[in-house]
Amino acid sequence: MKLLDSDTIEKKLLHLPEWDYFDNALQAEFEFENFKDCFSAMSRIAFECEALNHHPNWSNTYNILNISLSTHDANGVTQADFDLAHAIEAIVEEE
Repeated sequence: MKLLDSDTIEKKLLHLPEWDYFDNALQAEFEFENFKDCFSAMSRIAFECEALNHHPNWSNTYNILNISLSTHDANGVTQADFDLAHAIEAIVEEE
């Protein structure tokens, strides 16, 4: 996977307003009504991660889900991270 430069990342982030770029990764925080809804979204995201063979660093505390995406093999952000971010957005919007 080809590492994306900062300008390309910033342009691509215009289509993902919930996401930021820092610490060499795409970062987002999502808040849900309750733990059950958060966990449900995480389960759906996990299936998408497996399908894309790309996995996030993430954590949740009660109804808050924090996600960090970077491509470890490339040591930074690649198109795979944006593909997964878009998939996550679609899942979170449905919740």
